[in-house]
Amino acid sequence: MPSYQGAPPTSKDEALPPMARIVMKFGGTSMAGIERIRTVAQRVKREWAAGNEVAVVVSAMAGDTDRLVGFCREASPLYDAREYDVVVSSGEQVTSGLLAIALQAIGVPARSWLGWQLPIHTSDAFASARIGSIDTAALAESLARREVAVIPGFQGVADDGRVTTLGRGGSDTSAVAVAAAMGADRCDIYTDVDGVYTTDPRIVPRARKLSKVTYEEMLELASVGAKVLQTRSVGLAMKEGVRVQVLSSFTGDDAPMADQLPGTMIVGEEEIDDVERQLITGIAHDKNEAKITLTSVPDKPGAVASIFAPLADASINVDMIIQNIAHGKGSTDVTFTVPSADLARSMETLNQARAAIGFGELIHDTRVAKISVVGVGMRSHAGVASTMFTTLGARGINVQAISTSEIKVSVLIHEDETELAVRVLHSAYGLDAEDAAG
Repeated sequence: MPSYQGAPPTSKDEALPPMARIVMKFGGTSMAGIERIRTVAQRVKREWAAGNEVAVVVSAMAGDTDRLVGFCREASPLYDAREYDVVVSSGEQVTSGLLAIALQAIGVPARSWLGWQLPIHTSDAFASARIGSIDTAALAESLARREVAVIPGFQGVADDGRVTTLGRGGSDTSAVAVAAAMGADRCDIYTDVDGVYTTDPRIVPRARKLSKVTYEEMLELASVGAKVLQTRSVGLAMKEGVRVQVLSSFTGDDAPMADQLPGTMIVGEEEIDDVERQLITGIAHDKNEAKITLTSVPDKPGAVASIFAPLADASINVDMIIQNIAHGKGSTDVTFTVPSADLARSMETLNQARAAIGFGELIHDTRVAKISVVGVGMRSHAGVASTMFTTLGARGINVQAISTSEIKVSVLIHEDETELAVRVLHSAYGLDAEDAAG
């Protein structure tokens, strides 16, 4: 870690506090307007004044990216993805510059570093680029000079020098990548929620905030509907071992320092005192699912591949899959789910491949929801699925499809029963109890 002089001590004999290297990430709602940017600047100043090295990653102002995307579509429905990235990356450029100005105005030396200036090297998949590496030499020198580095999220640069963007929600990924590259002690992600809960508190008022969640649990929760963190950012944090803290950016000005706030830490299993103590960590729900059924599919080798290969070629992710027992006439039904946003493309793709697949009817249903229970404790406990099915059955909730992983069980139900299912499962797994906070 570079050596530097921190905030002046109150006396010659007083030692400086231990220094930490911190990445702070602020989303669009935190950056929505000059007053909120000034509030963010005060939060950053407190970490800097404590003697920490601080890099800040920012999103565009809330709504700005949508506005910029709209301009691109209005200019041409068949826009060039390279020019699209130039346009939509400008939102973060504005907020990074404004935050640097706001920090300078309150006595904090700060400068902005655009994606191409560090640089943040990415693939050339414009509008959905992936980070390859980040040069940190200039950043380290800046931090050693006691400067706060303000970095626009969501953007980087391809090998040919063109600006790239990482896809929607990519600022979380930027923050984790910067934290990994600079060897940060932690990455604080400030959002409009104050942590990760056992389920959505709007559905279950007795949902509890968790003090720690493992990377694997957060990855599963994010993938099945929890909106706290972007899936890519959690996967990168797990791969690189970056400790991520979820905090609220809307607490009072006199709130304690970030490492004393009761947020949620996303960490490795080795930091959890007893991963077996809490069987289920959380319950997530997702209504952005669509169910597709193909009837009278030939019951022969290769038939299922003929269904899913065209979908894979169209970059459509398939989730739950059920193949029914053969009808006795050499045919069967196949049911699966796709993201609701991909339903139209999925049906078009399947209809185009109808002759090769040989199915009878193509039926779809958008009035479904996926309910998932997640917890690393499932590895060493039996009966999790049984409890889920028994609880739902007792309330008359029909299970239409099932999928599992080592630490997750998901079911598909009618969307009208979503809130009821979440509430009864939350109680069934003891997450309402006083010790549910993890």
